[in-house]
Amino acid sequence: MEELKRRGLYRAMPVLNGIPGRVATIDSREVLNFSSNNYLGLAGHPRLMQAAAECSLRHGAGSTASRLIAGNGEVHRAVEDFVAQWKGTEAAVVFGSGYQANVGILSSLATEEDLIISDMLNHASIIDGCRLSRAPVRIYGHFDLQQLEDLLKMDGYRRKLVVTESVFSMDGDLAPLKEIDGLCRRWGALLMVDEAHAAGVVGLQGRGAANEQGIVPEIQMGTLGKAVGASGAYVAGTRQLIDLLINKARSFIYTTAASPGVLGAALAGLKIVASPEGDMRRERLQNNGQEFQRLLHEAGFPGSRPGHIVPVHIGESRRTMEISARCLQGGVFAHGIRYPTVPEGTARIRFTLMSDHTSEDLRKAVSTLKAVLR
Repeated sequence: MEELKRRGLYRAMPVLNGIPGRVATIDSREVLNFSSNNYLGLAGHPRLMQAAAECSLRHGAGSTASRLIAGNGEVHRAVEDFVAQWKGTEAAVVFGSGYQANVGILSSLATEEDLIISDMLNHASIIDGCRLSRAPVRIYGHFDLQQLEDLLKMDGYRRKLVVTESVFSMDGDLAPLKEIDGLCRRWGALLMVDEAHAAGVVGLQGRGAANEQGIVPEIQMGTLGKAVGASGAYVAGTRQLIDLLINKARSFIYTTAASPGVLGAALAGLKIVASPEGDMRRERLQNNGQEFQRLLHEAGFPGSRPGHIVPVHIGESRRTMEISARCLQGGVFAHGIRYPTVPEGTARIRFTLMSDHTSEDLRKAVSTLKAVLR
C-alpha cells in the first residue's frame, strides 16, 4: 500500500450522492460531472426509476438465485428478447456486468487448442477472459491491421478468435471494424466486438459501431450500465452461441441473477435508446462532442476524434491525480486515469460527456482545466 501511494497509484472511492446526472454532489458540494458513463442521461430518467420501482414491487427486491435455478424471471427474458430484436440477432443473454460477460464469453469459447488475437488496448475484462480461457493469446498493435493479418495467417489452431472493443474506453477512438471483419472472414476467424461504450450511442437506434459500419460480428457484447442507464450487460448472437454460454459460462452459471428492479430499469432504458427520444439525445451528445473538441482546440490542447470520451494526456500518475483534485476544487469532476488502467507514463484526465451537458458546462470544464494547468 505504501508503494502504491509513493507511485501515485493509490485509489480511493469518492462518494457521490443524489440522482446521477450532469451535476454530482461530492462531499456536500455540487460539481459538474465529467466522469460518468451515463452518456444519454438516462440513469436519472423518471421512466427508468419508475420501472425499477414497479418491477421491485411486483417481483421482489432480489432474484434470490442463479438464472439456472430459481432466478430466471420474466423481466430477464423480456430484456433478452428486446436486445435480440434491437441488435438483429437470433438470441441474447443478460449477464450481471460487462466484466462477467467478457470473462464468460472468452473462457467458454476458447481452449488450449485455439488462438485468441487481441488489440493491445483492450479492456481489463477482455484480458482476464483471455487468461481464464487458457488459450494462447497474441496481441496486435492498436488498430494495426497488417500485424493482425500476420497473426491470422498462423497455422496449427482449431479456431481463431479476434476480440476488440469498438469505441475504446480510455481513448474514445473507433476501431476499423469493417476492415477487421474482412480480415476475419478472409482467414476463417470468429470476431468478438465489445460495444460497451458504443451501445446506445453509435449507429441506427444506438445499435452500436458494428451496425454503423455494416457488419454482423459472431459475438456482440454490450452493457446496460452506461448509455442505457441501468446495470448489467448482454451478449447477442446466434441461438447456438447463447445456448453455449448459458451452459458453459461460469460467470453466468455461478452467480445470483440481476435483481428485477435493475432489469426493469434496463428494459425502460433500452426502449428509450431505440426511440425518437434516443435519437434526440444521441444528436445532443454528438454536438457536445464536437463543441468540446472545438473549445479544447481554442484553449491550446491537442485535438482528437470528436466523441463522448475525451482524454487529455498528462503522463505522470501523481501529477495527473493532483490535476484531477484541483479540477474538483474548481467545480469540475474529471477523474484521472492511470496505470494499470492505461500503460505506465500515459496517465490522463478523461472527460466523459453526457447529452445533458450544456454549452456553459463544457466551457466551464475547459476553462477550469486550463487554469489548473497554468
